[in-house]
Amino acid sequence: MKFVAAPAHLKSACADFEHQFNARLAWSADTDAAIEQRVADILADVRKRGDAAVLDYTARFDGLQAANVADLELTTADFAAAFQALPAHQRDALQAAADRVRSYHQAQKKANGESWSYTEPDGTVLGQKVTPLDRVGIYVPGGKAAYPSSLIMNAVPAQVAGVGEIVMVVPTPVRGSVATGGVEGASGASATRGERNELVLAAAHVAGVNRAFTIGGAQAVAALAYGTATIPRVDKITGPGNAYVAAAKRRVFGQVGIDMIAGPSEILVIADGSTPADWVAMDLFSQAEHDELAQSILLCPDAAYIALVQREMDRLLPTMPRAAIIAKSLNDRGMLIHTRDMAEACAISNRIAPEHLEISSRNPRQWEPLLKHAGAIFLGAFTSESLGDYCAGPNHVLPTSGTARFSSPLGVYDFQKRSSLIEVSEAGAQTLGRIAQVLAEGEGLPAHAQAAVMRLR
Repeated sequence: MKFVAAPAHLKSACADFEHQFNARLAWSADTDAAIEQRVADILADVRKRGDAAVLDYTARFDGLQAANVADLELTTADFAAAFQALPAHQRDALQAAADRVRSYHQAQKKANGESWSYTEPDGTVLGQKVTPLDRVGIYVPGGKAAYPSSLIMNAVPAQVAGVGEIVMVVPTPVRGSVATGGVEGASGASATRGERNELVLAAAHVAGVNRAFTIGGAQAVAALAYGTATIPRVDKITGPGNAYVAAAKRRVFGQVGIDMIAGPSEILVIADGSTPADWVAMDLFSQAEHDELAQSILLCPDAAYIALVQREMDRLLPTMPRAAIIAKSLNDRGMLIHTRDMAEACAISNRIAPEHLEISSRNPRQWEPLLKHAGAIFLGAFTSESLGDYCAGPNHVLPTSGTARFSSPLGVYDFQKRSSLIEVSEAGAQTLGRIAQVLAEGEGLPAHAQAAVMRLR
């Protein structure tokens, strides 16, 4: 079957640009009502029956039979064995990626992740105490594909932050299991314990995962959020998943923290025409191949270059193993936009606030100051987005669907919390007490006022 890459070709100078642009950009984060109800039922059942419910759903959705949840636990010895069993080039790449991500997040921690305080002239001490979370849960997809890179990006900053225990959940469905309810989707060869991806287990070894269970879907989120007899309750859940996982994370927020509700993957390339067109075409493919809802956008002031990128997309698409997914993504949501100039391209990019933003130009630093909203900014023709996905160092868990306007990439700070430190001296209490008295009485809270007044000389 022949697939065609047919993104919309738009021109910012056209009168109907705004209408076409907004229609193409629109994406709804609303979850299907049936999924919401199914997830609600699973969460309630796991909360009520604990391990028994987890076993039932794992058998139903992953086709994975186990006598008890303890049989679904993976050990650190499993991780180490998987790591040692890898070919040397995979071991080296995995270790190098983890080392670079760890180095970046250690620098991040050193920069703004430490406790601090200062002393006022009267002896009052004010500050902030930064402490890591006790236990976090990392969700690693394991149905349609394996994502050791996501494991590293979630677990390493947690480890650097000093989290006491990192608990991983990863579905290992057997071939032919029913991909409904909470499952990530069955794949891989049939196995007694389901399909275990050795690269994921090896990544758990290099990233410092403490415990892991072969469960997935809404039932895994529920088990992490509420705890069961076997699976410990965590303080925060991070990591990507399917619609059921996203719906479950949304519902348990408040019981536990979550990283974000991620939408489809996005890439936006601002190009001046100096980068080889096939490089840009492949960069657009790199996100389109994730799923049919992913969005790939090119902004460029050179109409001839846009046409060249389109020709390269047409040439390269038949060589792609995931051509059907790429074509569907580009045809439904892709855009090649001819802008008046590079400055306008930057302005349109800010409106979109993309997850991944490439500035593929001769002098990317010239345009970077104009860009305010993006999950990650990739500067220069040699900085492909895929390097950020795997091994550059900065985290690849990024805000999507325009949320880069107000949120940030996953980092050490997501696995820490801050407590205010207040130590008022006797002298300080004389000044602060009178201020507090006035304000408390103004609010009609006499006990507040008296607590402050009692400390006055």
